[in-house]
Amino acid sequence: MPASDGRLSRRELLKRAGLAGAAAAIAPAVASAPVSAISAGAAQSATTTTATTAAAITREPLEALTALEADVLEAVCARLIPTDDNGPGAREARAAHYIDRALAGFLAPSRQAYTAGLAAIDRAAMDAHGAPFATLTAAHQDAVLHSVEATPFFALVRTHTIQGTFCDPFYGGNANFVGWDLIGYPGVRTIVTPDEQRIGVAIAPNHKSAYDYAMFNKASARTDDPDNPDNLHRGSGHSA
Repeated sequence: MPASDGRLSRRELLKRAGLAGAAAAIAPAVASAPVSAISAGAAQSATTTTATTAAAITREPLEALTALEADVLEAVCARLIPTDDNGPGAREARAAHYIDRALAGFLAPSRQAYTAGLAAIDRAAMDAHGAPFATLTAAHQDAVLHSVEATPFFALVRTHTIQGTFCDPFYGGNANFVGWDLIGYPGVRTIVTPDEQRIGVAIAPNHKSAYDYAMFNKASARTDDPDNPDNLHRGSGHSA
């Protein structure tokens, strides 16, 4: 249900974003998502949980971003889909890792937008609170993000955070399938039994990437075709 100030609650966000995320389970979409991903009232509930879980998450080697940019992006993603009593968020899903990898591949045209956008968020944090964005409290981070919510970059990073939280793990996000588990998506299946098609029947998650199936060729997602939207790892040398 929408929050009283017009913004969507985290539950409503997940309901809407999860539909798009499940649809993009095999390949991430590039269309913008018409939702505001900042949760109303989530700042206080997420502060303790995020601090606890952050220590257990190790950042992967960066492929496109600088360390400073990655710090800001990690914090932004964590506030767009925060960890709270409903479950893990974008931090645990490694949405920032998905974005960093994609910026070295099919999202390369957005690299300069991230350079400028993340720097602008950090400047806004310094101007308003005298400290870098990544070091602010959750409430102050939300306030900074609200101040830039109408900008094109906010829409861009929000869309990519949703993609990174709910995409197929092959693309670097949805780590340990936490995004799919969060929305109850049981995973990609090539065969569904009649019983599993019954309305109301819960299907146990299989925790499989689409590329765990032989019918999907990993090499096709790693070609040198610059027009291929799945081209995340050009020159990586991986194949099925």
